[in-house]
Amino acid sequence: MVDGRGNAATSPGSGPGRRADSGEAASAGKEPRTARGRRTLRTILDAAAEEFGEKGFHEGSISGITRRAGVALGSFYTYFDSKDDVFRALVRDMSEQVRENVAPALKGATDQIAAERAALLAFIRFTRTHKEIYRIIDEAEFVDPDSFRLHYATTADRIARRLRAAADRGEIRDDVGEIHAWAIMGMNVFLGLRYSVWDEDVGPETIADTVATMLARGIGTGE
Repeated sequence: MVDGRGNAATSPGSGPGRRADSGEAASAGKEPRTARGRRTLRTILDAAAEEFGEKGFHEGSISGITRRAGVALGSFYTYFDSKDDVFRALVRDMSEQVRENVAPALKGATDQIAAERAALLAFIRFTRTHKEIYRIIDEAEFVDPDSFRLHYATTADRIARRLRAAADRGEIRDDVGEIHAWAIMGMNVFLGLRYSVWDEDVGPETIADTVATMLARGIGTGE
């Protein structure tokens, strides 16, 4: 399902916050088949985010995850084969959470500069309530490099696709491409680090407005 700006729309009933349907996050062949199973998996993933976000991958443990989740050890192994597997699943899940929180914000944008402003605003708000994403994604570079690379590559690709579509509509310069997409993503990531994780001393709206103005002068048509 795709929205008006070429972005994958969220499924019915989804929205900001934790995802309800996490079946694809389980180890291969261990996807839950019932609503109760999906809820248990969601609880385990949320607990893993807390455990790894607080302790890091190496100090975090399966027993710590199950204690936080309030489930038996056997329930963990119903869905995951190892600590590495749940960490890998968590990176995918958190990447998807970012997408699902940003996608709805793009729908009401009047043009692409407004869309990028809305995307950044949604991202800053998300990271302020999910600060653990930074530690988890950063550790993925060493724990699971493929997931680390995939997280950023797919994010940049989504930005590039919406920039190209906007260029085709005449809303931004026609020479935008992959480099611009990676630049925007990198800027958003570090703005989230500075203004969500390190401190919240500037309002999200102010951050988004400042960046929108800069983008309008940098990739706007100048009209």
